[in-house]
Amino acid sequence: MDKIRILWADDEIDLLKPHVLFLEKKGYEVETSTNGADAYDMLVENHYDIVFLDENMPGLTGLETLSKMKEYKMSIPIVMITKSEEEYIMEDAIGSKISDYLIKPVNPNQILLSIKKNLDTTRLVSEKTTSNYQQQFRELSMRLNDRLDYEEWMDVYKKMVYWEQELEKSEDEGMSEILAMQKREANGNFFRFIKDNYTDWLANEDDAPIQSHTLFKKKVAPLLEKEPVLLVVIDNLRLDQWKAIEPIISPYFNVEEEELYYSILPTATSYARNAFFSGMLPSDMGKMFPQWWKNEEEEGGKNLHERDFLGKQLERLGLDPKFSYHKILNMNEGKKFADKVSNLTDYPLNVLVYNFVDMLSHAKTEMEVIKELADDESAYRSLTVSWFKHSPLFDALKKAAALKRRVIITTDHGSVLVNNPVKVVGDKNTNSNLRYKTGRALTYNSKEVFEIMHPEKGFLPKGNVSSRYIFAGETDFFAYPNNYNHYVKYYRNTFQHGGVSLEEVLVPFISLNPK
Repeated sequence: MDKIRILWADDEIDLLKPHVLFLEKKGYEVETSTNGADAYDMLVENHYDIVFLDENMPGLTGLETLSKMKEYKMSIPIVMITKSEEEYIMEDAIGSKISDYLIKPVNPNQILLSIKKNLDTTRLVSEKTTSNYQQQFRELSMRLNDRLDYEEWMDVYKKMVYWEQELEKSEDEGMSEILAMQKREANGNFFRFIKDNYTDWLANEDDAPIQSHTLFKKKVAPLLEKEPVLLVVIDNLRLDQWKAIEPIISPYFNVEEEELYYSILPTATSYARNAFFSGMLPSDMGKMFPQWWKNEEEEGGKNLHERDFLGKQLERLGLDPKFSYHKILNMNEGKKFADKVSNLTDYPLNVLVYNFVDMLSHAKTEMEVIKELADDESAYRSLTVSWFKHSPLFDALKKAAALKRRVIITTDHGSVLVNNPVKVVGDKNTNSNLRYKTGRALTYNSKEVFEIMHPEKGFLPKGNVSSRYIFAGETDFFAYPNNYNHYVKYYRNTFQHGGVSLEEVLVPFISLNPK
């Protein structure tokens, strides 16, 4: 491996000879200059991995040399060394994108640490991350063999999302593959856990986790009793996507609360989001508000009455019935909302439903360019971050922070990257979702699905006397025997929702306090 080459510019470089010798003994190649002009010429004519630059030199000052060097080669790490502790010099240097700032007198170990921090961080962090995950792997493996309760499952999933993103930064593909294998095992166990407990939770709310239909009452309503709230529901937002965009939001808000809740089944918008806004389970919505609820076999949009459902829930909870409701389906609508954020102070509750992430997951299924851009989980997160940075939603949140408005960010369900086809047969009235099916003439392998034979136990609408529901687990998706190979090829490695997986069921609820 080639030696790391260092350029060190200081008008008193002779006094730093011991430091240079120290670095050379460590295996670095050091070239020196006594002024900024010569240092700049040397940078243009030669390759260096890092530059140490004295701030106070005759001729070109350190800051002027820094500016010229960055203009020539923006990516070069430059460490500024100065006798002065004046704040304006530090600010100028930091504004010019220095990599480090050292105050004289410096000792050799300070210089060595700065080199390692700037040139060796990726390797050192990768090695430490890998070592830490190896220890966590054993702990997680033991926990997955236990009988976890619903709170322990949330903790396990949070840890897996954390390590997924840490290992992604370290670029250790071997460890990432091991984590993916462990996540598959976790999803298999979680699928069995949901099978064993889901209908019992619905029958006894006191023994259940917070779910879609209890989230507003238990988490949003108590905040509304204290202060105005901007409630942002980002359709289909997973925990890992939230953690990816959190650093972008953090300069404007403090995260006061970050929790997971359990989406109801099916983990599909028409069920989960309506349950959230109504505070009711699907079959109860159908009975009490037949004018607003539509079953699978009925024509028309199934999410057209969220505002109405929310109004009724506010009445039942004895809260101020005044609220605004905005559903964003495209960029122009998003910009219009961002422009009028300052006008929302008339309402104690403002609701914003943002559909971009859901559209992104559908686009990955239907558009070749998105399939390539979001080829895997990491790329999917990256695409979400890129969208959010430039979105009207981010503009709206910044304005809400300036107004000192409490913000809640949550979602209705997540999605999972599917790859394993499971055969199912249904009649022409069977719904088209790849992760759940409902109908009266379903044929399938009962060992491969979570089946609710009696819809009333799942508080689900019953199309006819013999209707049932089945849900895919882990990374399975339902495929019909007709044209099977084409169907499988088209939908494999796409993001889907409606079924049972950690990624679909355990979804984030975040309360943000403006800074």
